[in-house]
Formats: sequence, structure tokens, C-alpha cells
Amino acid sequence: MNSGAYWFNSEELLKALPKLTNKNASGEFYLTDCVELIGNASAFLSEDPDIVLGANSRRALLELNEKARLKILNKLMDDGVSFITTDGIIIGTDVKIGCDTTVLPNTMILGKTVIGKDCEIGANSHIEDCTIGDNVILNNVQAYSAVVEDNVKIGPFAQLRPGTVVRKGVKIGDFVEIKNSDIGENTAVAHLTYLGDSNVGRGVNFGCGCVTANYDGINKYRTEIGDHAFIGCNTNLIAPVKIGENATTAAGSTITKDVPENSLAVERGHARIIENWQKNFERKKK
Repeated sequence: MNSGAYWFNSEELLKALPKLTNKNASGEFYLTDCVELIGNASAFLSEDPDIVLGANSRRALLELNEKARLKILNKLMDDGVSFITTDGIIIGTDVKIGCDTTVLPNTMILGKTVIGKDCEIGANSHIEDCTIGDNVILNNVQAYSAVVEDNVKIGPFAQLRPGTVVRKGVKIGDFVEIKNSDIGENTAVAHLTYLGDSNVGRGVNFGCGCVTANYDGINKYRTEIGDHAFIGCNTNLIAPVKIGENATTAAGSTITKDVPENSLAVERGHARIIENWQKNFERKKK
């Protein structure tokens, strides 16, 4: 049987190569002829028969990939990782996962990712080059080069971009994107929020629809938020800006100046109400 892989003594191989000829039907030089020329060969006994399989078609390549995928999953199950089903789950060879963690369907875990114990990863998550602590829930999360500490819950439909650190006990809800930011312990980022280039303290609460405006078209700036601050719904924080400890921003404010601790910041345009607006009647008639 020819497996297609050979180990040669280099000195003997260099003696044999000049003796090769291409006097055969295809006119090619066959490396296998060196075995006969050297005249001393033995076989390697592999415990895994799949090691000699090759791929000469896309179908064969898919079959090899499936064998490699299941080999990784079986090893993880032997180490105490749980799978409800293996459908759509792809885990890289360098990934490390702690015992009693469950990986749900349609999840990809790649790169140098390390995941702790008692976690629930997925469904429909993509985790790459991340460090995940213990007792973490990632539901439909995209995470790249991020750090997530213990007892964190994220998702669904959330994204962690490179440089993000999520501290212990943080809760991140749906449609939240965090980039290059440090989110302090027990902070809540409920939903529909973007935090970019931000340092966020402990116990901060973000209402719906908050944004840290970190880019002015030329440069990027950081936002700093102190412990226990309350960021009202639809607040825009125009970086660089600092929100003090225990400070509050009123809903709908666009904050352009630093807010001292224990303060309420209200930064809105003055309301104008025009009664009997003609377009209302036109729209109603239409």
C-alpha cells in the first residue's frame, strides 16, 4: 500500500535521485522508484487509518473535513464538553473549552480561543481569538479578539469587536456593538447601543439607543463614564467627553461637555410647536 508519505535517510536519498529515469508510460520521474533503488524500507503502522486518506475532489475534501471536525468534537466530549447536536458546529484545533460547557448548534469557535467552565455558547455564534471566563452565556454573538470575564450574559444579536474587555457580571442585550472598550463590572447595556473607544465604570446603566460618537471623520476619541452613571435612552456622547460617577444624562440628550459626578445633564434643542401645520391637512386629504 502506498500512503503517499515517505521518510528518507537524506544521504541515501541523495545517492538514489540521480539514478532515477523517466522510462515509463507517462514519462515522469517517480519518487517511489527510490524505494527500490535504496533497497531498504519498512512501513509505519498508524493507529488511525484516516491518516492516509487524500482528496482529489471537492466531495472527498468535504468528507475529510467532516472526519477532522468530528475528531475534535469527540475529544472535547471526552473532556466534559456537551453538545445537544453536532450540526453546524466547527471548532478549531487550538481551541480550549472547560468542562460542563455546552456548545449549541451553528456555532463556530476558531483561533486561539479559550472558554471556561459551565458556559453556554450559541446558538448561531462566531467566536474567534477570544478569552471567555466561567459561567458565561453567549447567545447569537459575534466576537473577535475580545475578553469576557466570569458570569457575563451577552445577546442575542450582539457583536464584540477587537480590543473589547467585558468585566464580571455585565449584561449586554440585543443589537449591541462594542468596539475597543472596557466595560466595568455589573454594567448593563440593554439594547440598540454602540459603544466605541470607551472606558465604562462599574454598575453603569445604558438605556435603549445610546451611542458614543467616537469619530469626527479624521480622528477617533475616547469616552469615559464613571461608576454607577445612568445614561438615558437615545443619549449621544460626543467624544472626547467624561461622565462623572453617579451622573445621569437625560433621555434624548446629545452630550458635548463633561458632566460632573452626581449631576443631571440635559442637552436638547428647544422645542417649537407649530399648530395647524398645513402639510398635516394635505396628508390627511391624500
